[in-house]
Amino acid sequence: MENFRKVRSEEAPGGGAEEGGPGCGPFADLAPGAVHMRVKEGSKIRNLLAFATASMAQPATRAIVFSGCGRATTKTVTCVEILKRRLAGLHQVTRLRYRSVREVWQSLPPGPTPGQAPGEPAASLSVLKNVPGLAILLSKDALDPQQLGYQPPNPHPGPSSLPTAPTSKRSLGEPAAGEGTAKRVQPEPGAADEHRTA
Repeated sequence: MENFRKVRSEEAPGGGAEEGGPGCGPFADLAPGAVHMRVKEGSKIRNLLAFATASMAQPATRAIVFSGCGRATTKTVTCVEILKRRLAGLHQVTRLRYRSVREVWQSLPPGPTPGQAPGEPAASLSVLKNVPGLAILLSKDALDPQQLGYQPPNPHPGPSSLPTAPTSKRSLGEPAAGEGTAKRVQPEPGAADEHRTA
């Protein structure tokens, strides 16, 4: 594959239900007001969470779905876990699925490939991959605990929901606020004798 470069990648026909609105995909029975967050490999977690938190703060929004595939699956899980710590009492259902992606590779320009005539166009290669994907539903309303992938709300608040003490910036070697800096003063050897004689 070192003599080829990837030209494009496209979803193969019938390769999964990544596209579509909140009524599609693995959660077909969602309410119409549900928010669908598609997490990509280059998405910023800060931006995703800002939008998700603002959406879930509205009373009309009862559920949110995070979905990502391939290299975006870890970012999808990270977003869900942070949102669950920010908003307590969310019910979760996780679904794993696969998406078929067709990658088209083309040979590099320097010279024809072996067995290729000089006037022929560059050789291309098509590769079909099954990419794992993840869809996670977070709901304010109670869900059926018998369904596969259900996770109840965490009864104990997470560590990030507790108020944190302000921290000060300091360089290495400097004591933090409240740490003692006084040194123990010991008298010089001859000073003790002077006090006794006086």
